[in-house]
Amino acid sequence: MHNNNRLLIAALAVGLPAFAVQAQNFPVKPVRVIIAWPPGGANDIAGRIIAQKLTENTGQQFIVDNRGGASGIVGSDVVAKSPPDGYTVLVHSTTHVSNPHLYSKVPYDTLKDFTGVSPLGRQVGILVVHPSLPVKTVKEFIDLGRKKPNAINYSSSGSGSFVHLAMAQLNSMTGTKMVHIPYKGGGPAAVAISSGEVQAMTATVGSVIPHLNSKRLRPIAVTSEDRIPQFKDVPAIAETVKGYEFTAWIGMLAPANTPKAIVDRLNTEVQKAMKDRTVAEKLASQTLDPMFMTPEQFNARLKSDYDKYAKLVKETGAKAD
Repeated sequence: MHNNNRLLIAALAVGLPAFAVQAQNFPVKPVRVIIAWPPGGANDIAGRIIAQKLTENTGQQFIVDNRGGASGIVGSDVVAKSPPDGYTVLVHSTTHVSNPHLYSKVPYDTLKDFTGVSPLGRQVGILVVHPSLPVKTVKEFIDLGRKKPNAINYSSSGSGSFVHLAMAQLNSMTGTKMVHIPYKGGGPAAVAISSGEVQAMTATVGSVIPHLNSKRLRPIAVTSEDRIPQFKDVPAIAETVKGYEFTAWIGMLAPANTPKAIVDRLNTEVQKAMKDRTVAEKLASQTLDPMFMTPEQFNARLKSDYDKYAKLVKETGAKAD
């Protein structure tokens, strides 16, 4: 008799549910990691770093499958309709919870059709200005925005993107008015500000490091609650605007109704992978802070971010289609 079957029969004899036993042995076959974005971006890099470590640690293949399209909706739909057994998981960003507010139709229920496993990394934004703008602090930036409504143009990587909504949240909390200029992606948006086409941007840190190093942009503040290790001298917006926090995450989710024991096992393995020094270093080199939560904490965050984006998208009138 196969060892696994022996264990199962023994466990059933003492009244353990079958899926609890399956979870102890999980995974017993390859796991498909659907990354809802094309190769090369932050989601893809973070997903691959973790998948590789999970493969090493569990002895089973965690196979990456990129399914980009429609801001992650294409890949998410595949996972929503996959068997809830832990053998298909999703890697996606905060865009997952903004999509239902930006697109008129999404083919799944964002909160009901998925369960969070854990975030993998946190993306922090940084408020940067073109050196020609006469501001060096958050207070000066807000004062100028109030004194001269719509005089400051800011770029973003697209309507409804993290980069757009991080600034929209700042404007909303401070009563400032600025003009939003969307570009097709973070790269073009960063080029636009470094060349002086626009004056400001809350960029993801990684996308503007070269422009900060060459002094083509001036850093003002970061969007996380606290300062970040990469730029210890740059204050947090929250030091001036109490309660401001706008960070994005890249996370792992599973189909709804995946047994809790299997979600917990995946969560444990992700935590183990993220505690590995080389994994943490690889994520940090992409300016992603390793970010870990229990499934319960992550599901609470999914819900609160869903509500936060609903409010902001309504205020800004952002639409993706």
